Amino acid sequence: MQYAFHTCNTLAETGLSMALGKLLPRKTPPVILCIGSDLAIGDSLGPIVGTLLKELSGQRAYVYGTLRSPVTAKEIRYLKEFLPKTHPGAPVIAVDAAVGERSELGLIKLADAPLCPGSGANKRLGKVGDISLLGIVGEKAGFSYSVLNLTRLHLVYEMAQKIAGALSDYLGGETDKNSQFAV
Repeated sequence: MQYAFHTCNTLAETGLSMALGKLLPRKTPPVILCIGSDLAIGDSLGPIVGTLLKELSGQRAYVYGTLRSPVTAKEIRYLKEFLPKTHPGAPVIAVDAAVGERSELGLIKLADAPLCPGSGANKRLGKVGDISLLGIVGEKAGFSYSVLNLTRLHLVYEMAQKIAGALSDYLGGETDKNSQFAV
């Protein structure tokens, strides 16, 4: 199942949170894997989400990938071994930037399927995650890497705020100190 919300939609954050609840019932604290790099604006969606989420949710989730400690697509092969050993049985929500059609620019897509980091740059690095959250930050082109360098920071940051807010709401919100996801 897949859901899509445009970042301009004022109910996108609420919709994403509700869709997460449908796709991933709250049984085990999830691991949030925010993939990307701060070296290219278009690729910084994941680390910005991770940074914002740590500020919003405190210690209610395991978050990997922030501006301070980014997780790039190159580390995926190691994380596929590390995460199941470190967090047995925990579902993984993978967050990443993506390129798409011009009409998809600004969409946040949520799916109950793993994502393939680096595929927009024609890299084959394998799949990661049980749930994927993709932000379409640029238009598909022959050289997608250059598109990621020409992406507007405002769009990426606005998407990151919606995604981090939705994840925080899903995890129990800022005010719920007795969240069952306390870590």
